[in-house]
Amino acid sequence: MRPFDGRRVLLVVTGGISAYKSVVVLRRLIEYGADVEVLMTEAAEQMVGAVTFGALSGRPVHRGLWEQPLAHIELGRDADAIVVAPATANILAKLATGLADDLASATLLAAAAPILVAPAMNTRMWENPATQANIEALTAAGIARVGPASGPLAEGESGPGRMEEPETILTHVGRLLERESVLLGHKVVVTAGPTLAPLDPVRFLGNRSSGRMGFALAASAWRRGAEVVVVCGPTSVDPPVGPRVVRVERADEMLEALRAELDGAAVLAMAAAVADFRAGSPSDGKLKKDDGPGLDLKLETGPDLLVETLEQRRANSVFTLGFALETEDGEANARRKLRDKGMDMVALNPAGEPDAGFDVDTNRVTIIESNDLTEELPLLAKHEVADRLLDRIEERLGGATG
Repeated sequence: MRPFDGRRVLLVVTGGISAYKSVVVLRRLIEYGADVEVLMTEAAEQMVGAVTFGALSGRPVHRGLWEQPLAHIELGRDADAIVVAPATANILAKLATGLADDLASATLLAAAAPILVAPAMNTRMWENPATQANIEALTAAGIARVGPASGPLAEGESGPGRMEEPETILTHVGRLLERESVLLGHKVVVTAGPTLAPLDPVRFLGNRSSGRMGFALAASAWRRGAEVVVVCGPTSVDPPVGPRVVRVERADEMLEALRAELDGAAVLAMAAAVADFRAGSPSDGKLKKDDGPGLDLKLETGPDLLVETLEQRRANSVFTLGFALETEDGEANARRKLRDKGMDMVALNPAGEPDAGFDVDTNRVTIIESNDLTEELPLLAKHEVADRLLDRIEERLGGATG
């Protein structure tokens, strides 16, 4: 699984009660295709036995500074990424001050690979000025961090200090591994999900868009190091870890949010299923059956977000990807949208195809570009479709800037 396949990850486990979660982190890394070495501190072994990590990784666990000559040099040199989970206050202090009195701290000090820490400790320890100073020093040194989360702690208290959940940590590891992207440091705006057009205070016109395709694009762009903003309507799935989320409901609200976010953006991915129609005069009160079987709902067209933002996108040289869900004459309609709405790339969806489109985890698209290149993709998981689309965008942006 991209970007883990064949990558070497060193998992450093220190002595926090949340070390049990690190077993899941290890399992997921291996499932995603990473080649994982585990290093445990003496304190970590008081929480979870080394035999557990050894059995799951299929190789000996590194433990003592004197067990293998130069291990602290080789482990950090050979890794593509290092993950410290849990990262106790003690290991954070050592890393921030350059102390190297055991295998874990010596390896981290000598490492050339990027490092991610997942802090875990009591709230008062986390909030102590000394710990916060150490965090500031690590951030300034380029050490990545995920968490801590807030919630119940082992000692019966509650507050910030929980180690983040394994899937969240894995998302941040992915961002650590994919550091050569053209999108690194650039702003990417993604729209996702449906918009709703109210008919009365309780009813609306909408569609079955779940937000999955837009969220997959946002997750892939964030993993590549972009600053990602997701403007999304009411979705049936949770947004991905990492991107900033702007929630809206109506098409005009999505347009307003887009206008606010497009300045400074390098890429816009319009994956939202924006309502084409809205009630001409929404009712102030709930419509009743007694209003009659011949109830006349007058509709009008809603705003076309691509047309409304065309001038702003051109002024800011925003590379624009759109989607076209078509029932007939798909390629002709997609090419017309590409031209008339100032897009650089369109992903054409055939409406009604099994396992593609709304509310499923897979999709099949044909990529149509403004440079006349066309590629028909097979049925793929939406995260794979997102990667293929962003690969093409990177090729275009790389050619434009390099």
